Amino acid sequence: MDNQSEVREFLMSRRAKVTPELAGLPAGANRRVPGLRRNEVAVIAGVSVEYYSKLERGQIAGASSSVLDAIARALQLDDTERTHLFDLARAADGIPLSGRPRRRSGKNAVNRPSLQWMLATITGGIAVVVNLHQDILATNDLGRAFYSPIIGDGGLTPNLARFQFLDPASREFYPDWDLFAGMCVAIMRARAGHDPNNKALQDLVGELSTRSETFRQLWAAHDVRTHGTGTKRFNHPVVGELLLSYEELAITAEPGLTLMVYTAEPGSPSAERLQLLANLATSDGIRTAPQSTGWK
Repeated sequence: MDNQSEVREFLMSRRAKVTPELAGLPAGANRRVPGLRRNEVAVIAGVSVEYYSKLERGQIAGASSSVLDAIARALQLDDTERTHLFDLARAADGIPLSGRPRRRSGKNAVNRPSLQWMLATITGGIAVVVNLHQDILATNDLGRAFYSPIIGDGGLTPNLARFQFLDPASREFYPDWDLFAGMCVAIMRARAGHDPNNKALQDLVGELSTRSETFRQLWAAHDVRTHGTGTKRFNHPVVGELLLSYEELAITAEPGLTLMVYTAEPGSPSAERLQLLANLATSDGIRTAPQSTGWK
């Protein structure tokens, strides 16, 4: 992915989202752009129009943190968008991963006994380990039962993004498919900005851009977000609708790997259905893949 193009399109897309009203400016007449003009962003940020125009052309190398902060405030970027802007700037400066710890391969992480033991202790919720490009690397028993539509009979490493955009079954599994699709792409774009030299992620973006028009359109929007925490709705083929809360936890021993844990509100219909799924998984009522899914 070309850094200058990424910077240019990201800044232009964010500028288009800020209306004069949001910025406290008079709208005026005969505006040719949906959002702010370049000169308006420059004035709000306290930089020259020439300098902001240079940044928006993608020439962001050497930009100071104070200037980037000013641009982020002028464009009303949220925390994730601000981090993405800084990641793009640091990549332009040749600083890997914005100075954060280097990504390790993680090839042995999913086979580490202590990680497997930890997953096995999580019995009341779905636990799954994923990498930056959304491969499912390991799960607990309930996670294998829950993700059975994606994991299938094993074989190739299951990938959440490929399932989302290339498998028709995803539209049944995700009742809010459009929302999930937007989240999936925005998370991938944030991760791509954080780790621009991740070839596996670049290859995945290229593959999905070629094979899915929806992915291509969403990727071009340059929206970014992080996972963190929230609530999602699923339609499992065995137990039906599940409303689950999730928490994302970084695995600090393996930078780039995260643990996702899904749970249901105690006493809710979703909790009852999740328990039924756990019972079926324990009794081999659902065909699942081995606990460690492998590494692609």
